Amino acid sequence: GAARGGGVGLVAAADVVVASNAATFAFTEVRLGIIPAMISPFVIARLGAARARRLFLTAETFDAEQAQAWGLVDYTVPEEALGRKVAAVCQDLMRGGPNALGEAKRLVRSVVAASPTEVGALTAEWIARLRATDEALEGMGAFLEKRTPRWVP
Repeated sequence: GAARGGGVGLVAAADVVVASNAATFAFTEVRLGIIPAMISPFVIARLGAARARRLFLTAETFDAEQAQAWGLVDYTVPEEALGRKVAAVCQDLMRGGPNALGEAKRLVRSVVAASPTEVGALTAEWIARLRATDEALEGMGAFLEKRTPRWVP
């Protein structure tokens, strides 16, 4: 199916995107006399400023293969494989520590926002703080004992 305007914004805001290789995308707001303001930070982060500007201005439709090449989509699969691929991605996510997943997302935002001189101290503080958590101790213990961490269903 087609993701247009705000629908593409939801795609851009997602952490992991799986799309049918038959999907199409477009930012059509300018054709309505408006702009994609609310979704723009997410789209620009995924696509870059120059590509986002072009797509916002032209409202052109692009396919899933192009969306993947540009980084808007992470995986493209045939329609009949969507459920299996989404299940596989969810299974991968469930293997991560629940707290660590949220911290990893915050880490990316913090590193992107930090100046190059701040990144070293920021990341050192982050790892020192998280290594002492119960979740990290469980994860490392499970690794060393060659077992599955308790949070994995």
